Amino acid sequence: MDRIMVSVYIAVSLDGWIARNDGALDWLASMQVDGEDYGYAEFFAGVDSVVLGRATYETALCFDPWPYAGRSVVVLTHRALTARHGERTHAGALAPLMRALSDSGATRVYLDGGQAIRQALAEDLVDELTLSSIPIVLGDGRPLFGAGLPESKWLLQSSRGFPSGLVQSRYLRARP
Repeated sequence: MDRIMVSVYIAVSLDGWIARNDGALDWLASMQVDGEDYGYAEFFAGVDSVVLGRATYETALCFDPWPYAGRSVVVLTHRALTARHGERTHAGALAPLMRALSDSGATRVYLDGGQAIRQALAEDLVDELTLSSIPIVLGDGRPLFGAGLPESKWLLQSSRGFPSGLVQSRYLRARP
């Protein structure tokens, strides 16, 4: 069976933060333009599974409607969780989870959450990065990348700017 595609689609400040220290995403509001989703609907239409960190999951629970309807959702956590939308949990290495998702018929995973993304990068599981650079410098917050990640090379597939100032770049992992 072919390897499952693991895709990241995330907004990042110019200085590399994906959320404030308290997890707040209020700074993204300046990019919300009526009728503009920056390609998210098209991206999400090609996703059959969502894997996200616990903090990201807790944030998503506040959204109405549930943003992952119709998708298999796995929450990465070591703590007990009461599923509200059929989600399940996983703890530990991500490679076995990705194999299990692939074996169950999944073809493309949307991976979300800073710690989850860093763990998948460390395990060399991420195949696609779509980074939406928001023209703001936060000064501090939760990082997308961090020290200790192995070096990896990426191939630019597309880059486009939007009237709001957001610049979105899509990369594929360069694999030997």
